[in-house]
Amino acid sequence: MKVSQDSVVTLDYTVSKADGEVLDSTEGKQPLQYLHGTGYLVAGLEAALLDKLAGEDFEVTLPPEQAYGEYDDSLVQSVPGELFDGMEVSEGDTFVAETDDGHRPVTIVEVAEEYVKVDGNHPLAGMTLVFKGLVREVRAATEEELAHGHVHGEHGHDDHDHDHAGGCCGHKH
Repeated sequence: MKVSQDSVVTLDYTVSKADGEVLDSTEGKQPLQYLHGTGYLVAGLEAALLDKLAGEDFEVTLPPEQAYGEYDDSLVQSVPGELFDGMEVSEGDTFVAETDDGHRPVTIVEVAEEYVKVDGNHPLAGMTLVFKGLVREVRAATEEELAHGHVHGEHGHDDHDHDHAGGCCGHKH
């Protein structure tokens, strides 16, 4: 079976920056399993995996617009420090902020007495990324998986036990 809309795909992968620095990998961990065509992966990776067969290797270099988008300076904002009264915050902390566009993960990039500077860009925004890996298995999704929009079972969403560094494999959190 080929990777197609609504197929469950199991894969091993490594994602690196264009300079070769490894950002995330399933090496030594459970493989990634996802429901293809649901936007779980970044668009460029999902497109590159379409029509692959179990046992096929893949390697794709994605410019920012096919991965996490260009870096948007307007998503870096200074907010009043009083919004964080009673909270200990430091550079590098992440949290979900309520915005006009709904919930958005943000990273604290600077803490000053009067303000806190936050960045709403994905940590990999603006980067060219290289994905390499192996499609281990492709199968039809169950009716329950289709209804829920994610994989159930051995390595699926319900028991996903490892962190993919904020979505490096393509998770669009």
